[in-house]
Amino acid sequence: MLNKKLTLVAAAALAVLSGNVAAKDLRVVKGLASPESVMSADDGRIFVSQIGEFGVDGDGSIAIIEKNGQAVAFATGLDDPKGIAQHGDFIYVADKMRVWKIDKKGKPAVFLSASAFPVTPQFLNDVAIDTKGNVYVSDSGDIKAGGGGAIFRISPDGVVSVVTSHAEDGRVKSPNGLLIDRGSLLVVDFSSGELYRIDLQSPHPSKKLADGFGGGDGLALDRAGNLQISDWKNGKVFRLNLKKKDARPIEYKQDFQAAADITLDASRKFVLVPDMKAGTLTWLPIQR
Repeated sequence: MLNKKLTLVAAAALAVLSGNVAAKDLRVVKGLASPESVMSADDGRIFVSQIGEFGVDGDGSIAIIEKNGQAVAFATGLDDPKGIAQHGDFIYVADKMRVWKIDKKGKPAVFLSASAFPVTPQFLNDVAIDTKGNVYVSDSGDIKAGGGGAIFRISPDGVVSVVTSHAEDGRVKSPNGLLIDRGSLLVVDFSSGELYRIDLQSPHPSKKLADGFGGGDGLALDRAGNLQISDWKNGKVFRLNLKKKDARPIEYKQDFQAAADITLDASRKFVLVPDMKAGTLTWLPIQR
């Protein structure tokens, strides 16, 4: 259940893990119910998807983290909500085998059911939306075996097409984190730990950019062109300079139990890191 009395605190215990971050700079919301994805909305509000108990339908939710650190229910009655993204007045959420569309009052409606996909999805995970309102959703496939995944494009009027899949491109095993970047799609794969780019005008084949991200989960791009990448399996967050050829990922010193789908806050000075196992949301100062 959603705890409405969560408090934003200085996380001294986590700050000790890094000599370059003061306790006052590392803030944490505690007591979240398996937070999977976080989104900084156009109005600056922070939304978090909460899975609740994994596999239990109806106990998933979307919460708003208020400025005083309280988590307030926004949308309830979901199943295992994961990636969230905003377009206009609506929030789109990937949840098991369907996609929700939630209005500004927090009322969810099924935007796309499993039967609407050209191939039955197995594990819908992250969401990204381009400027035209096309919704991209990753299907991580058989996430335990590692394979069978796909990436779908959903037009604003609900027409679905396959961008790419494991059957078409061997690099696409269990795609997870998605990010639109200058007409292409950045993808981090949960099974292989690879980061690759897909040209949306000609999506085959994908182009590998880097690897070593374990259970790759979330992606966030800062103003300097550095990509922040989270590793769910190993509880790590990395920074990669996309402007520098052959750049190597730099690991943040903070450790997490399960760093899930990240984003940047409104100031773009912090990486917001939901830790699914710890039930926390951390403001991690961006390294320069």
